[in-house]
Amino acid sequence: MADATSAWRRPLLYWRLAAWAIALLPAVHLAKWIAQARLGPNPVETLEHYTGLWGLRLLLLCLAMTPLRKITQRSEPIQIRRLLGLWAFAWLCVHFSIYLTFDLEWSPVQLAEDLVKRTYITLGFVGWLLLLPLAITSTRGWQRRLKRTWSRLHTLIYAAALLGGLHFFWLVKSDVREPLVYLALYGLLMAARIGGAILRAPKKPTP
Repeated sequence: MADATSAWRRPLLYWRLAAWAIALLPAVHLAKWIAQARLGPNPVETLEHYTGLWGLRLLLLCLAMTPLRKITQRSEPIQIRRLLGLWAFAWLCVHFSIYLTFDLEWSPVQLAEDLVKRTYITLGFVGWLLLLPLAITSTRGWQRRLKRTWSRLHTLIYAAALLGGLHFFWLVKSDVREPLVYLALYGLLMAARIGGAILRAPKKPTP
């Protein structure tokens, strides 16, 4: 029985290790670039862009776990979804903190001005706010307390991911091909989810 349990858990361990490796990859790259002084002529802009980009990537990867479960017929993608979501939020917090520290010097007045004047700041900030309650209620304890409300609350990730993609699109001033790729990926993931929901819907009996 112990051998069977170990064999069942081993694939999940590999999936978790892969998720941690992906989530920590940007930290490794940043450490290397900082050590080699390769952050470019505008280090703050490089840090902001890179951390925000990885937050968006992990957010989309988190959304991809449900279609991946259906394709692979395995439960591991769903079991690592929360881990990927928390890492996405962590990188977006780093992204937001860099902006607050170096661009605003933690000035609430300047933040308010940016939220009013700059559309991409507004979109990114609202997206981050939507993820905040999801990160707070990500534990099993909160899942038990909120019951069905927990699932409804966590659908906010769809709006947050869309706002993240729009934040990127609005930020880019000339070449919008890269943000359009992420928005297209988001659209495909949503289409896959909606298509799956339609297929699962009970069919009305024919008269």
